[in-house]
Amino acid sequence: MSGRIRVYDLARELGLTSKELIALLKEEGLDVSSHASAIDDDFADLVREHVIAEREGKTASVEAEQAELSAQLDPDDDDDEEYDDDEDEEYDDDEEGGETPDEIHLKPPIIVRDLAVALGKKPNELIGELMTMNVFAAINQVLDVELVEQVCERHDVTFVRTRRERAAKGKAQGGKPTAPEPEPQVVSGKSLPRPPVVAFLGHVDHGKTSLQDYIRDSRVAAGEAGGITQHIGASVIEHEGQRITFLDTPGHEAFTAMRARGANATDIVVLVVAADDGVMPQTVEAINHARAAGTPIVVAMNKMDLPGANPDKLLLQLQQNEVATEDWGGDVGVARVSAITGEGIDGLLERLLLESEMMELKGNPDMACDGIVIEAQLESGMGSTAHVLVRNGTLKVGDAILSGSCHGRAKALIDDRGKRIKSAGPSTPVKVLGLSGVPEAGERFMACRNEREAKSIAEARAVEARNDDLSVARDTSIEEMFSRLAADSLTDLKVVLKADVQGSLEAISESLDKIESEKITLKVIHSAVGEITENDVSLAAASEALIIGFNVRAMPKINKVARQKGVDVRLYSVIYELFSEVEDVMRGRLQPEYRETPIGEAQILQVFETSQAGRICGCNVMGGIIRVGATAKVTRDDEVIYRGLIQSLRRFKDDVREVRAGLECGIRLSNFQEFEVSDLIEVSELTQITAEL
Repeated sequence: MSGRIRVYDLARELGLTSKELIALLKEEGLDVSSHASAIDDDFADLVREHVIAEREGKTASVEAEQAELSAQLDPDDDDDEEYDDDEDEEYDDDEEGGETPDEIHLKPPIIVRDLAVALGKKPNELIGELMTMNVFAAINQVLDVELVEQVCERHDVTFVRTRRERAAKGKAQGGKPTAPEPEPQVVSGKSLPRPPVVAFLGHVDHGKTSLQDYIRDSRVAAGEAGGITQHIGASVIEHEGQRITFLDTPGHEAFTAMRARGANATDIVVLVVAADDGVMPQTVEAINHARAAGTPIVVAMNKMDLPGANPDKLLLQLQQNEVATEDWGGDVGVARVSAITGEGIDGLLERLLLESEMMELKGNPDMACDGIVIEAQLESGMGSTAHVLVRNGTLKVGDAILSGSCHGRAKALIDDRGKRIKSAGPSTPVKVLGLSGVPEAGERFMACRNEREAKSIAEARAVEARNDDLSVARDTSIEEMFSRLAADSLTDLKVVLKADVQGSLEAISESLDKIESEKITLKVIHSAVGEITENDVSLAAASEALIIGFNVRAMPKINKVARQKGVDVRLYSVIYELFSEVEDVMRGRLQPEYRETPIGEAQILQVFETSQAGRICGCNVMGGIIRVGATAKVTRDDEVIYRGLIQSLRRFKDDVREVRAGLECGIRLSNFQEFEVSDLIEVSELTQITAEL
């Protein structure tokens, strides 16, 4: 998680006065009040990069001045010969120092300490040298390869960059170097049969969770808001002495990405289809996910206890979607089941074990853990937690762990029943405590040799991710520039999004991004896991944003602050309601739309001059009705010469509100008197209609 640093600490680090740094921060758009103000580490990193880049432009001239000054102070180098061999040996005795080699071999990421040891120098000496190069680095900071090369050149040392095995494949897509990977660990022992990992996929409300409830004798569905699953859950059951790991993935369309991860993390997919409903759109999506992952399918034909169950129709629909079942001569097994009565459950489990046996699933419990993050969140009292599925190897308490740009040490492992365990082998889901942050759901999770390796790789990945975020595409043509300006002029709805877990956060963000409108744009300006905080309210107030919370709380104090600052906080536990109300809010932000409905037409027969009202036209109402306050359009020779309102109507000497067809009247228009005989006055009314996105 991102920390904070005081302005005076950052100023001291950069060699600036607090006043100079405050001025720089204000130039960058950050309003700080004093030297004691705190700023986020991410913003501090940007300031460091800015200052260093600015100084690097002056480095050459500074070094030239230093060389000239050194020559003036020490015209010859004779004094260098005064140091004897004894003094050299005394210096080399330091554990961090030593002779400078002719060539060093290092594998990126390279931290300051490693480079110092390789050069035979003390870390603090190297840090001091880096400062003369306008680089301010800590002892464990990762150094760019280019910077390492510059340091080596200063010491007349050849730097040989040793590439890691996975890096030998070259660069990632787009020609950018990929983030480093951990050192492969030596595998001992032999592979043994492992339990199958089974994902339940299918349409919403077709009974995926209910089937698992019956199997594991739990009531997960009762605890889910609205009766629908909104996270990926994992559990382990035992059947006839053999273990099976279940993943329960949500069926709502907003969680398409989560279902995709579930399919890719599993060995077998149970496609749950209600026998009374048949194949639905999300059923087809689930089939595509399983097919893309190359995962075998077993169909669970659920709700066979209902009167409307039609298995033959369902088999036909599956065939039409290229799922060839054994009943129709294919190789996909079908189990007719009921989550209510338990019908066919044993047959389903036996089929899963048979598929597992045919696949000859293996795992090596003696190797280091390699798995995938199922879900991750920030929990009160526990910090960052990750539900991971160990795909191979064994995860132990105390292991150094890495996932994306998060690292740490496994402080505790909790199994699917909430029991603390010491280790988790292949195909085992487990909750891990001890990560430095909340990793992305679906991210690879692994054990490293030590915390130092895990931390250096995580930091290098974080730097790469930050550099990607800082890459801003420039307009390349006049057309693109005008398109961007047009987009900027659109109405927008800003959202601060908070959710209980990372998977929900990602899925809701992606679904909000898919709301299409030509009139209003929706921008998620901040999203994070955890309850709504005062910082969220402050950000929303400054940005005029709406706060949306999904399965999170807002304490009374936070609600009070939100009311004081005029921030709208909306909490949801069911995703349908969230999207529906967000669209309503977007419509409410749009300018009202009006429909113009013609109601009458009149022709000018004569123009009268009056001393009080000026020119008034005498008209014949040719059709419909003419009404005070209605919109009038005057046309002459088929050209519109006026558009405004009817100010007043007169029949003989009386003011009236309206005049119908076949009658004559006097009409006075607002701010228009240039009438001519034979002009046409077309009258219409504006009706406000609900704005569409």
